[in-house]
Parts: sequence; C-alpha cells; structure tokens
Amino acid sequence: MANFPNPFFRWRPHPWHGLEVGSNPPKVVNAFIELTPFDTIKYEVDKKTGYMRVDRPQRSSSLPPSLYGFIPRTYCGDQVGELSSQDVKGDGDPLDICVLSERPIDRNEVILSARVIGGLHMVDQGEADDKIISVLDNDTYYKDINSIEDLPPVLIERLRHYFGTYKLIPGKDTNDVYVEGIFDEKHAYKVIEASIDDYEMMFGE
Repeated sequence: MANFPNPFFRWRPHPWHGLEVGSNPPKVVNAFIELTPFDTIKYEVDKKTGYMRVDRPQRSSSLPPSLYGFIPRTYCGDQVGELSSQDVKGDGDPLDICVLSERPIDRNEVILSARVIGGLHMVDQGEADDKIISVLDNDTYYKDINSIEDLPPVLIERLRHYFGTYKLIPGKDTNDVYVEGIFDEKHAYKVIEASIDDYEMMFGE
C-alpha cells in the first residue's frame, strides 16, 4: 500500500462527526452547507447516515438569504441553553451557521471556511436554535466585515425575517418560532465554545 504524506479519509466521513470544527475556532470554523439561496426544498443531513435528506418543500415563497448549514462537532445542549436570556434548553442539533458570500454558490454538500461575525438568538418551540452569522473567510468582498454591526441593516433584516417565518404554515395564525435578538461576534464565540463543550459531553470526544 502506498504511503501518503498527509492524513486522509479512506471512506467519506460523517459531516457532523467526521469533519473538524475548523482551523481557528471560535473565530474561523468549518461550515457544512445544507441549503443555498436557490433552494426551495429544505434539505438536512440525516443524523444516522450522514447523507442528505429531503426534509420538506419550503412552505413560503421566501428563499434562504445566505448559505446555510452547521458547524461540525458541535451540539446545542445545556451549555448553549444557559447562554439564552430565556428559560430554554438547546435543541439537540449541531449549531447552525449562515455564510455570506459575494459570489453565488449554488450547490450544497460543500465545506467552507467561515469567519464568525455574530448571530441570531432564535427560539423554536421552547428550545434555543441559534444561527451563527459568518462570512466566507477568503472572500475579499467581506474582508473589512468583522462584526454583524458592519453589515447593511437590510441584510440583517432579511436573515431575521427568513428565520422568523420559514416554518410558518399557511392558514395557521400562531408561530412557535421567533428571533429573540441579534448578538455580536463576542457572544457568537461563547455560543460556539459552549456547543463544542456540549458536543464533548454528549459524544465523549
């Protein structure tokens, strides 16, 4: 058998458990992309197999305003829930992340290096479902964006509106999903670190 100078995966790794958190967490992390701004279908990684699963068609006509996926080897458990101002627990999923890119990326199941700039604190049926906001790390268009406060307000509003409405069911008056607030990069770092700790507690890594 040939000797390879660098480590490699003999088989495709599970995107949640088999990939690394990132090169410099919590500031620069890996993002595994499940949705693109062109998707009218909600895709998500099947937790058991690691393959992409069709979750549902999007109920509304709005499209994701950014690339959307999760940070590998993170888990939203008790420590993530404790960072919330609400009496909630983590939702038991990997930590979600949005990645802004100037050039359109129209395919999912890709890995990106994402530079963290803030996030949205979202509550979904009594559980913390935070969305980390980031920019593509080597995208020169966003090189001077260091905090969510540096983004145009209209872009933040698009993100907030999408996640506040993407689970709405036509004809249903109530919505158990809402964006409780926006947080800066410093709080985002705390959420990521808590999710890494929750992952280690849950999976023993």
